Amino acid sequence: MRSLFADPKHPYTQGLLASIPVLGQIEDELATIPGTVPSLVNPPAGCRFKERCAHRFEKCDQDVPLFNLEGGRQSRCWLYEAEAAGARPAEG
Repeated sequence: MRSLFADPKHPYTQGLLASIPVLGQIEDELATIPGTVPSLVNPPAGCRFKERCAHRFEKCDQDVPLFNLEGGRQSRCWLYEAEAAGARPAEG
């Protein structure tokens, strides 16, 4: 679990963690994730974060992978396809 906070893999997780205020630090504005949250009633096909992601790939429109990474970690982002080093996407 610590690796999630120390080295977040998915761009949405990175954005969420960047938006957490730090005690004792005064900021003019908190970091935000651009765009709006997609509908939970009628979610888009593919990655639900794709409209808000700076790393968007064409294949994000259709598929959400699940890659096995080092240290037993997993990521549902095409950004880590190469890091998965030929490992097949995990079931799920």
